[in-house]
Amino acid sequence: MKLIVGLGNPGRQYAKTRHNIGFEVIDELSVRFHIPLDQSKLKGIYGIGFYNGEKVLLLKPLTYMNLSGESIRAVMDYYGIDLDDLLLIYDDLDLPVGKIRLRQKGSAGGHNGIKSTVAHIGTQQFNRIRVGIDRPTNGMSVPDYVLGNFLKDEQPVIQEAVIRSADACEAWLKKPFLQVMNEYNQ
Repeated sequence: MKLIVGLGNPGRQYAKTRHNIGFEVIDELSVRFHIPLDQSKLKGIYGIGFYNGEKVLLLKPLTYMNLSGESIRAVMDYYGIDLDDLLLIYDDLDLPVGKIRLRQKGSAGGHNGIKSTVAHIGTQQFNRIRVGIDRPTNGMSVPDYVLGNFLKDEQPVIQEAVIRSADACEAWLKKPFLQVMNEYNQ
């Protein structure tokens, strides 16, 4: 079984914020793969279905960003999911808005959701899609920035990044992650 996790914060007040880009990709995959997010346990909301003959679990942790690893670890343990079958999607301040970057390992880079994930799964070596949200330039604090909405002119760019990230997830269900990484990091 493949586990695709999108990071974000639960609640309407966080919907469509920069920090919730992972949730947006999971929502896109839910529609695309016809996998409803209809199960709520293990500190998350998720759905299980099949795509291209592969069993897939789509997960949105409901622990809030800083404790994401709790839900990810619980789901991996409960369903016996191997580390190689995990793909995590999250926002990245160090990439321009809308740029995506696939990696097989790396540090948390200051991202508390990734810090929590690394702490709970015990390694930095897992597949990931980083979606660029850029850094604040107007003196805004990082927490206020990541919990803010995309600007009007950023919205089409970020929607394209959501589609491209979902495309990369879909490709991963058909090909090795390294091959997908080489295709999407062009």
